[in-house]
Amino acid sequence: MWDKKRAYRFIVLMGVVSLFADFTYEGAKGIIGPYLAFLGASALWVSLVSGLAELLGYWVRLLSGFLSDKLRSYWAFTLSGYALNLFAVPLLSLAGSWQTASLLLLLERTGKGLRTPSRDTLLSKATQVVGHGKGFGLHEFLDQIGAVLGPSVVALVLYLGFGYRLAFALLFVPAVFAMLFLLQAKGLEVKDLQKERRGSEASLGKAFYLYLIASCLVSLGFLQFPLMGFHLTQKLNFEGWQVALFFALAMGVDALSALLFGVLYDRVGFMSLIAGLSIGMFSTLFLLLISQPLLAVVFWGISLGVQESIMRSAVAKLSSEDARGRAYGLFHFFMGLSAFLGGALMGLLYQYSLLFLIVYSVGLHLLAIGLLLAVVKYKAQ
Repeated sequence: MWDKKRAYRFIVLMGVVSLFADFTYEGAKGIIGPYLAFLGASALWVSLVSGLAELLGYWVRLLSGFLSDKLRSYWAFTLSGYALNLFAVPLLSLAGSWQTASLLLLLERTGKGLRTPSRDTLLSKATQVVGHGKGFGLHEFLDQIGAVLGPSVVALVLYLGFGYRLAFALLFVPAVFAMLFLLQAKGLEVKDLQKERRGSEASLGKAFYLYLIASCLVSLGFLQFPLMGFHLTQKLNFEGWQVALFFALAMGVDALSALLFGVLYDRVGFMSLIAGLSIGMFSTLFLLLISQPLLAVVFWGISLGVQESIMRSAVAKLSSEDARGRAYGLFHFFMGLSAFLGGALMGLLYQYSLLFLIVYSVGLHLLAIGLLLAVVKYKAQ
């Protein structure tokens, strides 16, 4: 059985894995587009392959979630997924053409799709001991440190004039550290995994599916940062470096809110999720109507922190152990697909009417909050 000390050690180790993993692929994410252009790809291809890679990752999450439950091979999916996800990035430094680089980008997203449901399932076993909200909040906090450091280091490498290839090659270092810490975490967890309960009912009830719909509504109505950055530069006359600083601020707020609302979730349950989403709902309003970008970015970061911590932790509470891989597969697939579709629709609404975009975003958040209240009521029965 897990004890609290061992559970915290596992959560921290997996958080450090995510720190170095985010350092690797988030560090690369900001320069993939320019690098593909450097290799001769067209703007249309950059857009197409980026969207295709994300969609592929969503489908793989759905499939890997089902298979990990069926095969009871959570570590196999986690290890292979991380390896593919991480080492595809430094291999970009060796790409001789945009076709090869595009293939590596597809492999990187495939790897992330393979490992995400299984990783969250493994995490849920430890967070059950210390509190799902606190555990996932701590993991997200460490994760976001890497999301800030990676792009910052890559930007510095390019600023110093070393070029894209060296920037990608240097990301081999955090990739190796991520795998080393992952192997250490596996050594800590494997004995409990061998003793885990078998034969419990693999079920996902009505509360889970209501929650899944609510989560998708949030994702459909959540303004993506690239569109925020576009608005800041094109409408509010911000410079690129200022947008980058705002993004770093948002990542910092994300990390802190994940911890705060994670602790609150363990104390007051779904009401903390509703509170966090209610705050984040005003981000679009402050950005597009009131023109208070600082508040908009802070509220946006709060909402993202809640989505990345509490919304993941709630899946563990709403699913049985034997169905948890499937639950996380469904959750990540539909959340990702909703973000993709919502982002495209909000881009169209942005061109048509900012007021319609605000009504759309706020309206979907209100519907989601209503469904979450229904989940609370259903669980109380």
